[in-house]
Amino acid sequence: MIYLLLFWEFFQIGLFAVGGGLVTVPFLFDLSEKFAWFTTAELTDMIAISQSTPGPVGINMATFAGFKAAGILGSLIATLSEVLPSMVVVYFIAKMLTKWHENTYVNKVLASIRPAVLALILFAGWDIAKITIIDYKSAVVLFILLIAMRLYKTSAIFYIIISAVIGIALKI
Repeated sequence: MIYLLLFWEFFQIGLFAVGGGLVTVPFLFDLSEKFAWFTTAELTDMIAISQSTPGPVGINMATFAGFKAAGILGSLIATLSEVLPSMVVVYFIAKMLTKWHENTYVNKVLASIRPAVLALILFAGWDIAKITIIDYKSAVVLFILLIAMRLYKTSAIFYIIISAVIGIALKI
């Protein structure tokens, strides 16, 4: 039964998380409240690890959540069920776009999805901020790193490493 539940939940996430892996975060927060598969604290760790490891964030998170819920088979089911809707949708869109790529209505529909994607990403960022900004030190570090990222266009890996070093040094 757990495998069917994993399939259904991650299939829905894959179907409705349009716009990238971080869009899956609000759905995963809902899962953490709905099932005892992982806690919100584990979810924030999962997000950090998924951002730091190769591969799409949403798939990495589905794999981890599936593993936490039901071991290796659970991770395979969660990952495949999250990817399945995208594969089907992309297949049909590719077939349709070759036929309709210059249609103004199709372009307007695709453009109208962008604000919803932005809203989902902002919602995810807000939920992550509520959990990870635990005191004034973490807020100051976040603020300084945001300014540094804006001023100095350095690799994201650099900022991940710097964040880890600062977090360890300040015991955040």
